Amino acid sequence: MINLIVKSLWNRKGTALLTIFSIAISVALLIGVEQIRKGIRMSFSSAVSGTDLIVGARGGSLQLLLYSVFRIGNAPNNLTWESYQDFHNDSRVRWTVPFSLGDSHHGYRVLGTNLEYFKRFRYGNRQHLQFTEGKPFSRVFETVLGAEVARKLGYRLDDQIIVSHGTGSSSFLKHEDRPFTVVGILKPTGTPVDQTVHVSLKGISAMHIDWESGAPPMEDDRLSSEEVLRRELSPEAITAFLVGLRTKIHAFSLQREVNTYNEEPLSAILPGAALQELWELLRTAETGLRVISGFVVLAGLLGMMTALLSGLNERRREMAILRSVGAGPGNISGLLIGEALLLTVCGIVAGMILVYLLLFLLRPILQTQLGLFLPLAPPGIQDYSVLAVITISGMLMGTFPAIRAYRQSLADGMSIKL
Repeated sequence: MINLIVKSLWNRKGTALLTIFSIAISVALLIGVEQIRKGIRMSFSSAVSGTDLIVGARGGSLQLLLYSVFRIGNAPNNLTWESYQDFHNDSRVRWTVPFSLGDSHHGYRVLGTNLEYFKRFRYGNRQHLQFTEGKPFSRVFETVLGAEVARKLGYRLDDQIIVSHGTGSSSFLKHEDRPFTVVGILKPTGTPVDQTVHVSLKGISAMHIDWESGAPPMEDDRLSSEEVLRRELSPEAITAFLVGLRTKIHAFSLQREVNTYNEEPLSAILPGAALQELWELLRTAETGLRVISGFVVLAGLLGMMTALLSGLNERRREMAILRSVGAGPGNISGLLIGEALLLTVCGIVAGMILVYLLLFLLRPILQTQLGLFLPLAPPGIQDYSVLAVITISGMLMGTFPAIRAYRQSLADGMSIKL
């Protein structure tokens, strides 16, 4: 029977290949949407690994998460250095990592921080930041580049970069008189770190020490680099800071204290809870994509059923010959169901090959343009369940032409009456 099914499809290979291609595209879309959804969640979750709290100016939890960790959007306000010191010195706090945002370099965000960033920041499965070349910054006008920044802009160690004021892709206000020297390039992480220019908090202060209300100084009031280095470069304000606690038991109590802080309005969020809020917000869109993908698969299977049904009229003589040599109605029905099953399985296999090939090719582009790292993980139990449902549905689609063929009489096509 298997040999007969294969030969029967081979005789109609044009139609069979188009049917397989249609099913493959629909399966690739369905599985691809699920793989991208999982990859996005994993990429977002890996960017906040090992952090207990994120503290910033009063605002929405999602807004704080997006601008502090993923460099998306802008902070509604800054928080003072004194407030940061209050919580940094809290006995329940093990470490803190301050962030200062607001500048850019060719569209890439500039992040002001301290050396604790390279010691405490974790991504993925609590992995440390590592250097491809160089070392962390140790002087005011030194910078460490993310892997994507260095690769895209072609920077090497000892190159100098000019930081622009503001976060746009182009800016007319540049700190041209205070260039930074590249002293380190980080290894790829698959997180927004790859698209970030890292400088010290003192470097941020040095760039803006003679600026007033976001405007550059007049030529006569401009300080030289030597004069800047002689000044006190302690930051007056930062954008946000990460918190690592001695024990997670204190997370809710410290969060409550931050949210009710009297000196200025602040917000503290639990990264996991904020991510869950983000997924809840995107759940409707995810469901919509799944429904659309499901209808595309259904359309592919209906196309297969239509091809089998329309081909029955052309195959009446073939069916009659099979009946005349001893094939019963059950054999004819089994032939058509087997053809539908084989077409479905071939479409599924081709679709899986296609989706993983596309993920392999698009992964560098997504990581470069969006900072999303999509792991090439094997299909999970849910994926196999979906593929099993598609296979069974393909068999069911084959039953309709099989029933029609079953009802055909021996007199249909070539028959001999005695």
